Amino acid sequence: MNSRASATHNRRLSARGYTLVELLVYISVAFLILGFAYAAMYKSMDASAGIRRNANDISAALNAGEQWREDVRHATAQLRVEKISENETILHIPQHQSEVAYRFSSNTVARRTGGADWVPILEHVEDSDFVTDQRQKALAWRWEVELQSYRKAMTRTRPLFTFIAVQTASAK
Repeated sequence: MNSRASATHNRRLSARGYTLVELLVYISVAFLILGFAYAAMYKSMDASAGIRRNANDISAALNAGEQWREDVRHATAQLRVEKISENETILHIPQHQSEVAYRFSSNTVARRTGGADWVPILEHVEDSDFVTDQRQKALAWRWEVELQSYRKAMTRTRPLFTFIAVQTASAK
């Protein structure tokens, strides 16, 4: 082979292949795309976990509110609110055989029946308040519960619940 044919043959071989620099550029672009994809995946996993926590807290709040309304409906005498401190409140609900009490303290609402121990029924509570709500012909009770937000900056609505219950006629 002469030198002219050899040079043409070498050019054809080099034109068909990739250089090492091109391969490094492609690899770096692939790593960059994978990095963005992993960041998006972890962000969505974190958001999914937050939604799951919020759903669990909302479900627990609704269950606790229904239990509270049932207890108020079965009250046999006037309910009494005891303010222990600025951050601790106890609602006493007299029942036929014993007393049911609800206590808000340390970001937790707990329930006690009779002389038993306090059982936490709702956690992650920002604020809780038991208020009388005088109506025209009935005395109603209102329980306002605000749950803690996991992300303050992204919260669009406040997780605030209001439960209203009226004592039966025999309980007044």
